[in-house]
Amino acid sequence: MALIDALKWRYATKKMNGQAVPQEKVDYILEAAKLAPSSSGLQPYKIFVITNKELKDKIRTVSFDQSQVTDASHVLVWAAWDGYSLEKISAVFDRTIAERGIPANAMDEYKQRLWGMYEPLGQEWHANHAAKQAYISFGVAIAAAAEQQVDATPMEGFIPAEVDKLLGLSELGLKSVLVLPIGYRDDANDWLVNLKKVRTPQDEFITEIK
Repeated sequence: MALIDALKWRYATKKMNGQAVPQEKVDYILEAAKLAPSSSGLQPYKIFVITNKELKDKIRTVSFDQSQVTDASHVLVWAAWDGYSLEKISAVFDRTIAERGIPANAMDEYKQRLWGMYEPLGQEWHANHAAKQAYISFGVAIAAAAEQQVDATPMEGFIPAEVDKLLGLSELGLKSVLVLPIGYRDDANDWLVNLKKVRTPQDEFITEIK
């Protein structure tokens, strides 16, 4: 399915039917999310893939009782770093150096310059910046799901501190940012399924500066 057609097909599914998504489709969505761009290539987030029924039930209770959480095949949670550090940045750059087979000190100057910018901005800025990178991956995953004709419901409607507790994220230096149940729409019971997709008209949405 062409991307534009896939994006026209998708919508924020309000009711899912519990059908399992084939593993190859889940893998495709996760690979797309992994390949998403991020600032300086740091990928300051992780994705948790949840199929455990008991855990999904608990997440639903702290997600304003949204049924998609329990009716989905998989629930994906994006958890961003709670802050940057020289050690975290160095670990990413060290992996890049090893994978590319370049000299060990090849990225030292850039690494020090980057940390020199980030360090004084404080942990709140760090956490917000990391979360913004997670949003990019999240958007790519939604598009990939649509391409695979897998339904998805983007969610900010949950209590992050409670999801953090359920997944033990604080101990990992992470904070939950976004939740994405994926599965298949329940055509008979989803009030949104047949409603027209509405977006801002092109002439209002796009401003050309020549």
